[in-house]
Amino acid sequence: MTYLFAGASSQIAIEAAQILKSEGNRVIGISTKTALQGYDECHQVDRYETGTFPAIEGAIDGLVYFPGTINLKPFARLSAQDFMHDYQVNALGAVAFVQNYLGNLKKSNSRSIVFISSVAAQSGMPFHASIAMAKAALEGLTRSLAAELAPAIRVNAVAPSLTNTPLSERFLSTPEKIEASEKRNPLKKIGTPAEVAQAITFLLSANSSWITGQILAVDGGMGSLKL
Repeated sequence: MTYLFAGASSQIAIEAAQILKSEGNRVIGISTKTALQGYDECHQVDRYETGTFPAIEGAIDGLVYFPGTINLKPFARLSAQDFMHDYQVNALGAVAFVQNYLGNLKKSNSRSIVFISSVAAQSGMPFHASIAMAKAALEGLTRSLAAELAPAIRVNAVAPSLTNTPLSERFLSTPEKIEASEKRNPLKKIGTPAEVAQAITFLLSANSSWITGQILAVDGGMGSLKL
């Protein structure tokens, strides 16, 4: 099986690639960064929403769009540029990525698309207006595409809570911040890249063959429980 990741420098993407490769699959990475390790093939793009994607020959069995932003500010301080940037990276980039490789996906007999949303898209959280709006758009895209592409292609998303990755390191930069984040979570922990990666690879695999149009919460209960 061949899988294509956009945002391949993400720590979650790297973990997912390792899982897939350990099972004998081929994983191709696309990133705006130059140095990528752990992939069978790597390509660089300038931007996802308007960039020129590399041509890839043959069938692709699964697409995963990892690029995201964490732009947390009081609503009054969010500019139109903030909203537009988050929307372009999280939603329009996903659209461009899937449109570019839909033909490759249709050549496969086992086809799956996975997007990365956020617990903030469905749970109201202070200072999350811009990212929540962008991720909610991505969830709408998930369900719409799942309906349009069924039964040939499955489309799902995972929605993590705070995960210990370089993107979120400023929120976990001190023992006090880590403790506060853990206390807010029903399972009293911060997610790991490996935990989110396991959910992604599950949605790519035949083990999820009867699942489409779903937003899988990987958040320690953050989005649905109040203790």
